[in-house]
This record gives sequence, structure tokens and C-alpha cells, in this order.
Amino acid sequence: MNMFIDGRWVSAQSGATFDVLDPATGETIDCVPDAGSADVDAAIRSAETTFQSWKATPVAERARLQKAAARLMRENANELGRLLTRELGRPLAGAITEIQRSAELLDVYAEEGLRLHAEMPLTGVAGEKIIITREPVGVVIAITPFNYPVTLLCFKLGAALMAGCTVVAKPAEDTPLSTLRLAELFQTAGYPTGCFNVVTGRGPDVGMQMIEHPTPRKIAFTGGTRAGKAIAAAAAGTMKRVTLELGGQCPAIVCADADIGAAAAAIARHAFANSGQFCYRVNRVYVERPAYAAFLDALADKVSQLDIGNGLTSNCALGPLVNEKIYRNSERQIADARARGARVLSGGTRLMGGLYDNGWFLPPTIIADADPASLVMTEETFGPVLGVAAFDDRKEALRLANATVYGLAAFVFSRNLATGLTLAERLEAGSVWVNDIQRSNQRAPFGGMKQSGIGREKGRYGVEDYLEYKTIYLTYDAELR
Repeated sequence: MNMFIDGRWVSAQSGATFDVLDPATGETIDCVPDAGSADVDAAIRSAETTFQSWKATPVAERARLQKAAARLMRENANELGRLLTRELGRPLAGAITEIQRSAELLDVYAEEGLRLHAEMPLTGVAGEKIIITREPVGVVIAITPFNYPVTLLCFKLGAALMAGCTVVAKPAEDTPLSTLRLAELFQTAGYPTGCFNVVTGRGPDVGMQMIEHPTPRKIAFTGGTRAGKAIAAAAAGTMKRVTLELGGQCPAIVCADADIGAAAAAIARHAFANSGQFCYRVNRVYVERPAYAAFLDALADKVSQLDIGNGLTSNCALGPLVNEKIYRNSERQIADARARGARVLSGGTRLMGGLYDNGWFLPPTIIADADPASLVMTEETFGPVLGVAAFDDRKEALRLANATVYGLAAFVFSRNLATGLTLAERLEAGSVWVNDIQRSNQRAPFGGMKQSGIGREKGRYGVEDYLEYKTIYLTYDAELR
């Protein structure tokens, strides 16, 4: 499959390509271009040319096209979901849900775009008006990770297009195929040539060429904190705006008065979804000591019901990890926990034999009695490994939960609403769930505090992040003649 630039499928000008592998079998699915600077420049020039007309396109027309793209995504959800499962390994049902949820977000962005408005303060000064309006930022570079490649692109793409920006996307090298197919659907929906370009490449060089290019005015990135810092530093060279949704090391606090069964079910579901490969999953759990043993028993019971397999050929709960690097990080954290005296209650060892031999399959792993200084309690895992520790004092639990450079999400379980809300207010995180863990709402802002990022995505907050304020001072002759 080729890149999508200026409405055409093109190979890299160098002719270089790289393979996309099925993480469940190790087989090559397809190969895509390994872009260079000339390809980056071509994509950005296309986006800049189209921006001049797209920013003048009526908002109602932008909304119509976006809803048409969302409709096509729903109509092709099964096919696009299968492609996503092949390149990512996630079970098919979850992949199809990602497509459907992404289409839903596009619709939300379309509706929010129609609500955008300018302001005119009532100064009371004859012959003077102040108009406060907003204009699209310009060409946007969208760089996305492998774990939710369609959703995390739509976080950026839908908001940018509704604001009147054009987009050049760079998907992760593990999962470029679903993004390329999405570009095809947007073309079918009727978007003008150059609105949505896709450049594929390996390693950080291509992304950095896009960031340092003088034309784009905004960088939207989801990924690791280290990469996000490098992007922010590079973007500062030309004063580009940034939206950075970065790493997380998300804590859950389970109080003794919580519904332990409900807490265990919610945490098991959320910690091990997508084999733990997402940023706002529960990474570590602090349980009040009187409920500690009961919680571990309930959690182990829920986790024992999660089977693991090939997402295309079985109705499993978990698929493989996307590649060896991601697997090795989980393996390292498990070894560190064991060395510090923790107990591994479930999982902990790579699955081998039969269908498991050619993929990076790690069963859901519970680490009990985790040392607060251990890697699983301090570093992002991005795998199916969950650390659990007991606490005696709720102030200490809060201190431990906040003792991190991250601040993306947090979770609280307590039947006492005052306790739950007080903890939620004091947790340093962009989103806090109390007594259950639902999907993040499409209309609510999503993003992190501290080193978990800059800016917010989703809802009207996402669209507004792609607009610049402009103030117009108007003076006129107010005399009647």
C-alpha cells in the first residue's frame, strides 16, 4: 500500500519501503513507503495549497463532509476493523468498536463546529466596535501511536478539519494500514484534494522533518513523554502550537468501604483492555488494608476469566502485544517486582506453544505487595501488568498516587460520596473516575496534567485547540446624515 499525498497513492521518492507485520503470527501483511524529506515536503505543500480554500469553506459544508466520512466508517467498520486487528493484534470486536467510536467522535466534532461563534463586546462607545473572532491555525501535523491508531488520529483529524485546517498524518510504523484506508474513505466522502494526507515512515526522522518544516502551524501528537518533550522543543524553533497527549502511570485508590466486587471488575476490565496498551489504563492500585485480601481474590477471579489468543481467529479478550519492544518492557517490570519481593498472582510468563510461538503473548499479570519504588508502580507499562499494594492511611494513599511526574487519569472507589469526591478533587490528573470506569466521553475534554501533556482533545475543547483568536477594532462614522 502506498502513501496518500495530494489525493493520489504514491511511493516514496527514494523507492524505500518497510514491512508491516501481523503481531499474532509474525507474517508480513503488506509493505508501505519509507518516506524521506522530499515526500514530507510534497505532503505539506499539498496541505498548504488546499488550506487557502478550505479555510474559506462554509462550516456547514465541512460538517456535511465530516458526517459523510463518519457514515462511510460505519458502513466499512467490519472491513476496517479486520485490517486493524491484523496490524495491531487486538481482538476483532474491539477493533470494530474503535471504528464505530471514532465515527461517533467525528459526528460530535461536526456538531461542535456548527456551534462556533464570534463575539462583539458591548463597549457603548459610538463609532467603535470590537469583533473577537477565531481563525483556523493552518496546516496541522498529526503524529499518532500504534495502540488506537484510528481513534487517536480522529481526535486530531476531526477537530482540525472542522476548524478549517488541513492535515498531514504520520501513523506509527506498526499500524499504518488502517490510517491509509481511512484516507481513502475520506476521499470517497468528497473531501477536497490535500485536506488529508498520509506519510508513512520508520523511526523518528520523518516525524521530526514534519515538525521542523516551516509551513505547518500546529503539531498534534499522542505518544510517550520523552518523545513529546523532543517534539515540543523542536516545535518551539518556529513557534508552532502543540497539543501533546503523553504518557500515564495511572493510580486507583480502593477504600475499605468500596463495593469490592464492582471495583475489581472495573479495574480488571480497564487495566487489561487492549492487552494494557493504552495510556490511561489503571497501572497501579492502592487498596485499604482491611479490604486488601478480598480485593486481590476478587481481582484474580475476574482476571482468570480473560482468555488470550489470535484476535482474528478466536473470540478472545486479549491479543498479542504489538512487538518485542513493548513485550520486553512488561517482562522487565515483572522481573523487577519479583526481585523486590512482590508476589505474582497471575500470569507473569510469556505464553509459548502452538499459536503462541510466533507472537508476543503475555497473559494478564497481577503483582501483589508491590514495592512503591518498583518499576510497575513508577513507570508506564503499556502492557498487561498491574501492580497492587495495601495502604493504612488515606492521606498516604493520596500522596503515593500523586508521587509521579504523570497526571493523565486516576480512579477512586468508595461508597462514601464525600470521600470519593474529596480524593477525586485532590488527585493530580486530567480525568478522574469515581466508582466505575467508563469510556472517556466524546463531549468531555481529554488530556493530562504535569508531564502527561499539554492541551485537551474531544468535544468543543478539541475543536477550539485548532483555532487562533483574532481581535478586530472597527472605527466608523456614527453620525446620521
